[in-house]
Amino acid sequence: MANITPMLEASRRASREIALRSPEETNSLLLMLADATEAAIPDILRANEKDLARMSPDNPKRDRLQLTESRIRDIASDMRSVASLPSPLGISLSKTTRPNGMTIEKVTVPFGVIGIIYEARPNVTFDVFSLCVKAGSACILKGGSDAQATNECTVALLQRLLTENGWNEYCVTLLPNNHETTTEMLHATGYVDLIIPRGSKKLIEYVRDNARVPVIETGAGVCHTYVHTSANLDIARDIVFNAKTRRVSVCNALDTLVIDAALLSQLPYICSPLSEKHVEIYADEASYSVLDGIYPYLHRATEDDFGREWLDYKMSVKAVDGLNEAIKFIDSHTSRHSECIVAEDKAAQQAFLKEIDAACVYVNVSTAFTDGGQFGFGAEIGISTQKLHARGPMALPEITTYKYIVTGNGQTRS
Repeated sequence: MANITPMLEASRRASREIALRSPEETNSLLLMLADATEAAIPDILRANEKDLARMSPDNPKRDRLQLTESRIRDIASDMRSVASLPSPLGISLSKTTRPNGMTIEKVTVPFGVIGIIYEARPNVTFDVFSLCVKAGSACILKGGSDAQATNECTVALLQRLLTENGWNEYCVTLLPNNHETTTEMLHATGYVDLIIPRGSKKLIEYVRDNARVPVIETGAGVCHTYVHTSANLDIARDIVFNAKTRRVSVCNALDTLVIDAALLSQLPYICSPLSEKHVEIYADEASYSVLDGIYPYLHRATEDDFGREWLDYKMSVKAVDGLNEAIKFIDSHTSRHSECIVAEDKAAQQAFLKEIDAACVYVNVSTAFTDGGQFGFGAEIGISTQKLHARGPMALPEITTYKYIVTGNGQTRS
């Protein structure tokens, strides 16, 4: 076993120091960090190139791994957005006075130490740190080997800024990159208060099945867009293209297009822009018969092609006989992440919203918007697909907990 106990102890001490910082001090730190990140763009890109050189150009994860000057500036912008948000700490959620004069107040407080296990997503390093420090917690990071050089470069930058400004460098900790470290982190009760995995279904299941520390599941997305008979076809076309091709490697990308059989004659029109991006379509028999000879990148779907998170320029198509069958199909294949209906019929919209069980349910909007920044949260620490504690994009409120403050003037219980 790797011995990361000294790092865990240091992180715990740092968490107590963060909790004593004022919101103004925290915001000032984040603004300085945003400026320093932009100043360090050449260094970050050089480190990122080392990671990219080890990954095949055909690997769909490459888009997640790759940083550009524009993406780094967006990261800095997100940090400034987090700095501009109100502090999530010390908020009174409820306050009551009991008949004996005792006052009970429910107040938001930091978690303490939050552990994040993630794969080839170097932007996560910045997002997690920004949100955790704003929410009064230290963060422990276990990144994937694909992004090792980038993560080491960015955490070194974060720790340098922390020490230069009188903060504890263990406000953020990057653990050694090995399997034993992951196991010890998952078992670190008493040191780590919460673990959030971000990555593949396999990673999330491994963390959930092996952790002794509380876990919030995030990330794995099997997302559907259902085109109802009442849909505006131009809107449907634009939404399908955007949801599938904007960034294929993200968890809110479209995986399966569900279409009413009555609209099958319009399927070539809806799908035609996808050919510009060479999107491969895996179609059921009804859809295949319509697209055959028209759409250039066409395959017959198997049952395994439904309920699959593609993370690539690939998607499946399923024809259904109306709203009820669409809801039943989606319910049996969803990961409860993000689901969309394209429809003008208000009754169909309301039925979809009521019956689809997912963290984010959309009406005539691309699922590409399931993102903390797009929701106005500044950034997100992950997108929860479970129901306990947090659901959907998790930002500042979701990474706090609460305690009860009880005050009185000498009350005792008989």
